[in-house]
Amino acid sequence: MPEAGSASFSARADSSLTVSWPMRARDPRLGQAERWLRYAVPGTLAMFLACLVGLAALHIQGQRAEILAGARAEIEGFARLAARAVAPAGTVASDLQTLMPESGRHPGRRLLLVRPDTRIAAAHPPLPADLTTLAQVLGDGEPLSGLGERAGAMALELPGGESVLAAVHSLPGGAGQVAVLQPVEPLLRGWSARTRDQIVLIAAAALVIVGVGLAYGLQTRHAARADRAREQIRGRLETALRRGACGLWDWDVARGRIYWSDSMYSLLGYRRQHEYLSFGDVNGLVHPDDGDLYSLARGLAANQTFIDHAFRMRGSDGAYVWLRARAEVVADAADGGRHLVGIATDISEQRALEETNAAADMRLRDAVEAISEAFVLWDTGNRLVLCNSKFRHLHALSPEDAQAGRSYMDVMGRGVLPQVRRESPDAGRALIGMTSRTFEAELADGRWLQISERRTKDGGYVSVGTDITSLKRNQEQLLASERELIETVKDLKRSRRTLELQTQQLADLAERYLDQKAAAEAASQAKSEFLANMSHELRTPLNAIIGFADVMENAVLGPLGTPRYTEYCRDIRESGSHLLSMIDDILDMARLEARRVRLDPRAICAETAIAAALAPVEAAAREKAITISVDVPQGLDLLADPNAMQQILANLIQNALKFTPAGGQVVVRARRAGTRTHLFVEDNGIGIPRSDLARLGRPFTQVETQMTRSHKGSGLGLAITRSMVELHGGSLRIRSEVSVGTIVLVRLPAPSAERSDQTLPEVSAPRPVAAARTGRRAARPVAA
Repeated sequence: MPEAGSASFSARADSSLTVSWPMRARDPRLGQAERWLRYAVPGTLAMFLACLVGLAALHIQGQRAEILAGARAEIEGFARLAARAVAPAGTVASDLQTLMPESGRHPGRRLLLVRPDTRIAAAHPPLPADLTTLAQVLGDGEPLSGLGERAGAMALELPGGESVLAAVHSLPGGAGQVAVLQPVEPLLRGWSARTRDQIVLIAAAALVIVGVGLAYGLQTRHAARADRAREQIRGRLETALRRGACGLWDWDVARGRIYWSDSMYSLLGYRRQHEYLSFGDVNGLVHPDDGDLYSLARGLAANQTFIDHAFRMRGSDGAYVWLRARAEVVADAADGGRHLVGIATDISEQRALEETNAAADMRLRDAVEAISEAFVLWDTGNRLVLCNSKFRHLHALSPEDAQAGRSYMDVMGRGVLPQVRRESPDAGRALIGMTSRTFEAELADGRWLQISERRTKDGGYVSVGTDITSLKRNQEQLLASERELIETVKDLKRSRRTLELQTQQLADLAERYLDQKAAAEAASQAKSEFLANMSHELRTPLNAIIGFADVMENAVLGPLGTPRYTEYCRDIRESGSHLLSMIDDILDMARLEARRVRLDPRAICAETAIAAALAPVEAAAREKAITISVDVPQGLDLLADPNAMQQILANLIQNALKFTPAGGQVVVRARRAGTRTHLFVEDNGIGIPRSDLARLGRPFTQVETQMTRSHKGSGLGLAITRSMVELHGGSLRIRSEVSVGTIVLVRLPAPSAERSDQTLPEVSAPRPVAAARTGRRAARPVAA
């Protein structure tokens, strides 16, 4: 048996089935020969008939010629014998009669005795009296009288129109001639009779042959028309079967062979190789879950006469096709066998549609069951179609009570109607003459239901009961809220009068606020003037104190005498420097708050700026054995004011060194991040509690309290740094963990052609990092 993927079948071809559809000629040469044969057989018959007629004509003509030839020879011999036997001149007619007695062998023969002058001396039978010469008897221009026996026997036509055979022989001694005339018609009388018989026989044979040819022609024409009609009917049937996705089956149950139409092969995608299929070939294609042909055979053996069976058969692509076979047992009149004849229809789409409908029905039932409302559907006869568990629960129905197909009275008679405390006025009216209605009802347990009933297109109706208890309660709450709103509006009207009085009071307060604002601005101006004066007044004595302390510490004018004075001078100088640094920080913070600082941003090398900021703190780092690492990519630039950048980095690095214990590490890194440049200052110092990070950056704010302070400082360095970073258009962020360390991130705009040409807000250049913090004083630029 061939595999499922094969596109052809093999079957026995040594069988025939009377009810099977005739097959076309497989060899086109046979069809060509058949067409030629249709014309060759009539042509052969015509040629045979022509040959038969020709041969018969030749035979008849040969017989005639043979008779005439024999007659000529006989006449010539008779003339010669008569010439020898005739007496000399003077012989009379009785002598001629003796030579040629009356006999039936020579009917009509005439013997003439001619004198040398061509006159007839005697004749037997006698001639008419007016015929006296041979020329008159034979006609003018006859050659016999002149030629004599040299001419032999000749066929002549007498003047009276009679055809004769004539022979002339000269008498011995020139005594005259003997002429013998034999009419042809008596000689051919027997031949004519035989000719008629042969013509009749040939005509009968020709009639038979022509009849056979006509019958053959008619039969072939009828067969050709029948073939065309059969092919046309077959084509129509195959087209109808193919368009109808059907296939013709003819199962010879006794012989175990099955005939399929071409449409059946096309339906499964196979190709016909032989006329019939074996029982096993077809049974192997049936799906094992759908039974087999053996069960059908057993049913047929049990006198089953009709078959209506759905099953699957494997196609040429390996996929199974759903078929429905409808067949009837038919008895074969030829051999008495039983045939199962019918059609197999492709129902794959129908099965797929049924499965789709079943899935859709299941989804519909699941959807109806999943909704929160009580749902029920009745048909035109008030029979139950579908309901969900909410409807059964509402009416206290079991699943057996609410089976589909039961009448409305039967279903409702098995259930319990819910007790209705109150319902809308039109709830009692039936759904008659209306397409829909909706009403509300309050149940005895306090629940509210909104019942909607609608007519369907087929005359039934659907009912949906929605629990609107929460909606009703919300409506009640809305009514209560509306009453409260009305009271609130009344209170608002009373409050409006109060607000009008308060508005008048606020106007008075605003007027006083303007007066106080002017006073505050005047105070701020006075503060600025005070700070400027204090800067000059405090710097002058502090510079003197620091300078004289430096002179005494270095013993410029001579030794002080006691070494402790040197230590005192150092303390005086350091305290003065620290006080001067604090005054500078306060003044810088005042200028930043007043936005009186001018920056000159430009592209500066990040590595150079960091190196300049690290130079003043290297000595302090060495004293505490702190390692400072720098990680800056080659060619990285910063868009900033050089002095301000130096002060920002110096403040951050000094803070990192201040709060990092001895032997610690400080790392300064710079990275490009899109349109920004990131500067990182990292240390592994004491760290900052997370709760205090939000306070950092405020003026005069320190994490350590007055009782636990172990590091000197005014608390303005980080605030000044944050303000300067923000003046550059950047931001500052701090991440820290106690006992782990701190990371400070400075985000600045990256330098570009457009940004290099921009001018930041008008602020004066900040002072360089105070060298006093590292033990040396730097020159201070003049403030703008």
